[in-house]
Amino acid sequence: MRIEVNGRVIELSEAGWMVDMSQWDEDVGLAVAREVEKLEMTEEHWIVVNEVRAYFQEYGVVPEQRVLSKIMKVKYGPERSTQSYFYALFPYGIIKSANKIAGLPRPKGCS
Repeated sequence: MRIEVNGRVIELSEAGWMVDMSQWDEDVGLAVAREVEKLEMTEEHWIVVNEVRAYFQEYGVVPEQRVLSKIMKVKYGPERSTQSYFYALFPYGIIKSANKIAGLPRPKGCS
């Protein structure tokens, strides 16, 4: 699978995960959101995507949902840390969709 972003061809796995994480930028994230995950990104989506990227940069792994919930609760309040909040933003699954859009590796157990 491939997407074209600003004249660059970005290789994706059959499930839509980036093959080369170093190619990621916000335009690639927008394209993955739109073309693979069928989402229109809002500021709320970007907050979550940026948090999972920051966690990955610090720890070298993608955060589990409970870890992400704790981070979001501390930084943005309890209303932005619930499962219903995440699923309203990412109806196909927070860990799957947010990490795909963020250009991060596929977590174990995600398709």
